[in-house]
Amino acid sequence: MNPIEHLMDRDRLTRLADFLFEVGMLRKTPRTGYQFLGSGSESVAEHSFRTAVLGFILADLADADAARTVMLCLFHDVHEARTGDFNYVNKMYNKTDGGQALKDALRGTGLTQRVLGFWEELETTKTLEANLAQDADQIEFMANLKEEQDLGNPYAAKWLQSAVLRLRTKEGRQLAEAILSTDHTDWWFKGPDAAWWSRKNGGSK
Repeated sequence: MNPIEHLMDRDRLTRLADFLFEVGMLRKTPRTGYQFLGSGSESVAEHSFRTAVLGFILADLADADAARTVMLCLFHDVHEARTGDFNYVNKMYNKTDGGQALKDALRGTGLTQRVLGFWEELETTKTLEANLAQDADQIEFMANLKEEQDLGNPYAAKWLQSAVLRLRTKEGRQLAEAILSTDHTDWWFKGPDAAWWSRKNGGSK
């Protein structure tokens, strides 16, 4: 059965509304690898947002097309609104067709050609931007793993060792190295003068 056959008589704006509601499901779709890590959690939408920010950063470092890299990141997991997120153990036993799921989600929206172009570019990894976007996907996960490691999860370090091996670009490896050597609390804890913490509310004694 065609999963969207009863939606094909809807006009484009209505299909765009359908698509936006579908994308909203990503806020409720968990990333499932944390089941095995034993700590941490994240939705696909949360993951996609920071991946897009990372794509912009990596493209800037590599003097690549930042807008294109961000778009590759932004749409890389949209299909999971239909398929869900499969972790590495799930993938040993289950098969999904992410490309078909994305085609079905986009049908009738007028966005199919452009968004599928991003999907295909990312999957074939023939461009610098696609490789940067793939690294952004991994580094976003690595940043979460680093936080879990800082908080005391002993297994996070093992996962980080594997994730580092998946990086494709010089810029990705350099940024990952910086992340792994930085405490995840430094940005807020070390920012103020040490006296601020003794004053607690920031006022003078």
